[in-house]
Amino acid sequence: MVGVFRRSVSFPNKNPNRPSQKPQISHHIRSISLPCRSHPLISQIKDEINGLNSWVNCTSKSQPLTTKNLSNGLTLLKQTHETFQDILQLPQTQESLRYHPLWVEKLLEYSLRFVDAYGMFQTSILSLKEEHSSVQIGIRKRDESKLVIYLKAKKNLSKEIEKLVSGIRCVTHNVTQQQLDVPVYSCSSTMLSIADSVELGRVIEDVMSLTVSVSVVLFNGVAMSFSSRKFSWVKMVRKSGSYKKECEGIEEIQKELNEVENIGNLKKKGDEEVRSVLKRMRDLEECICGIESVSEKVFRALINSRVLLLNTLTLSQ
Repeated sequence: MVGVFRRSVSFPNKNPNRPSQKPQISHHIRSISLPCRSHPLISQIKDEINGLNSWVNCTSKSQPLTTKNLSNGLTLLKQTHETFQDILQLPQTQESLRYHPLWVEKLLEYSLRFVDAYGMFQTSILSLKEEHSSVQIGIRKRDESKLVIYLKAKKNLSKEIEKLVSGIRCVTHNVTQQQLDVPVYSCSSTMLSIADSVELGRVIEDVMSLTVSVSVVLFNGVAMSFSSRKFSWVKMVRKSGSYKKECEGIEEIQKELNEVENIGNLKKKGDEEVRSVLKRMRDLEECICGIESVSEKVFRALINSRVLLLNTLTLSQ
């Protein structure tokens, strides 16, 4: 009988004291870590910002300013601020902004300008509605003194609202002068990544700048619509083409007001003519109420944004 032997393979024992040898590489190794995705809310607000930018560009170049178009822009602005509020409530955002209380204070200054401007705008529109109701009663009674008072009131309204524009224009200049990146100085798990922090800063810059742009369209549109025709024509002739477009009034309001201003001697008007004027006044009132309603929603959204910024500043102290 022939014995069968199994072959065995033996390996030398590994010396624990021997340093591990790694192959030398003549080139740098690139990191294989993948970039983090933006937070869904950041992506959402960027889409809304793009939509607002498109609206501003179309309105300032070719698209006529109507009450419907203006309402669409204000609604987009309201939605953008609502998303902005959701972002401000994120723990990551609050943690990052706490490291920059002075920067948050600057944002609070901008938000205060917005809130004040829209508050005064709402007050002016409310006063106009009261004068509007009064003049309709005067037209029914063929009382021309009420019409004269109304025409003066709308001219004063135009001047008051026009002042609001200069008050918020400086926000755009200040925002662009600021370095709005939000760097990170902590490795806390609740902090935004550096890339997300920088992105947050740019988003806030866009929100502030677009709030100014949309508000300027609103205030200028209403101011030019209710200014006297002579004033509007002289001002538009003297300015450049871009300024003409920026100061364009709201189509429906201008159309109805032109008819009211041309009414002439009320006492010599027939019943049919008076009814026609009253119908135009009702149509004009609908336009005013529509603008008041949607601008009030923006006003409330701006207040909520400011409250959240105040809370962030309070927590950082």
